[in-house]
Amino acid sequence: MAQLKLADGARLAYDVHGDGPAVALLHPGLWDRRTWDRESETFADAGFRVVRHDARGYGGSSRLAGEPYSHVRDLLALLDGLNISKAALVACSMGGATAIDFTLEHPERVWALVAVAPGLSGFEATPEEEAWWDERDGPIQAAIDAGDIERAEDLRLEIWAPLGTSDEAGARIRQIAFDNIHEVTMDESGEEDIAPPAAGRLGEIVVPTLVIEAEHDPPDMRRLIEQLVRGIRGARRVALDADHVVNLRAPQAFDSVVLPFLREKAP
Repeated sequence: MAQLKLADGARLAYDVHGDGPAVALLHPGLWDRRTWDRESETFADAGFRVVRHDARGYGGSSRLAGEPYSHVRDLLALLDGLNISKAALVACSMGGATAIDFTLEHPERVWALVAVAPGLSGFEATPEEEAWWDERDGPIQAAIDAGDIERAEDLRLEIWAPLGTSDEAGARIRQIAFDNIHEVTMDESGEEDIAPPAAGRLGEIVVPTLVIEAEHDPPDMRRLIEQLVRGIRGARRVALDADHVVNLRAPQAFDSVVLPFLREKAP
């Protein structure tokens, strides 16, 4: 593990594997860069220079305490620090939202985008979707208020890992989440968003884009995926039989979709 010191004094934990066209792997919230343990090797073996880092607040990177920060700015600093002029971004959930925002803000630095069960800044839930989330968020908040953070995390995993956590993949998903359990109450109030947000700017994305849908994700994610595919010209859509951390739940299927796309689009 290496660390990059940022301009504001924070540090990002990262590692690099392989050689070739650069691919940056961005992890989902709740977890850290270890969700990409397998891909850091398989993608490097496939001829890519693979970079992955713990987003600020996660894993081995600096914790958050309400200070201003930007995941987009941190990613730019990491690429600059490694002298990477262009990278493909392969990114899940929170990481996917960062990758989409980064592609809009720095299109000249991206040669391909793979958005995996991604977030999307500016995406607005319908009343029905809000009700679905309220029903689940209530017990989570009650557990937090009672000081039972582990119970809160297990309830969150029922949303994001509904296929279970007793099998090997599910156990790994749970382990990494619990290693980052501080995230349940982490102060993210200082996060700086891009303006305007991505949801209204998808037509600006012109890099080759692959969108991967997790078939067992929360219901609003299907509509979010549809918005991405409609908004980004030429975007490909693939649905995989997985829950949110797609590459951990269905690694072979994930590689069989993503690696050919990257090989096809590599500069």
